[in-house]
Amino acid sequence: MKKLLWIAGCAALIASGPSLAANPAAGKEKSKTCAACHGPDGNSAAPDFPRLAGQNFDYLVKALAEYKAGERKNAIMAPQATSLSQRDIEDLASFYSRQPGLTVKY
Repeated sequence: MKKLLWIAGCAALIASGPSLAANPAAGKEKSKTCAACHGPDGNSAAPDFPRLAGQNFDYLVKALAEYKAGERKNAIMAPQATSLSQRDIEDLASFYSRQPGLTVKY
């Protein structure tokens, strides 16, 4: 039983590996330019800008990498992403993925 729990714990660490290496505090500092559109915690009040708070770490990394590479097209995000390093992307994703998202009421 102990061996099974150990294996499950290791698998969980491997699955979340990149997010553990990223620095959410550094991501918060780096997110200051993002706050104008996405809000200070990633909960954008404007419907034109996506809410980043609570999004999956891997999704955020992929999206920013695609903006940087020009695979995703957006006139606002493309120039923002081009200057980001891989570390910047991971730090930002770590910060936003840890923020609580707003609950949408219908």
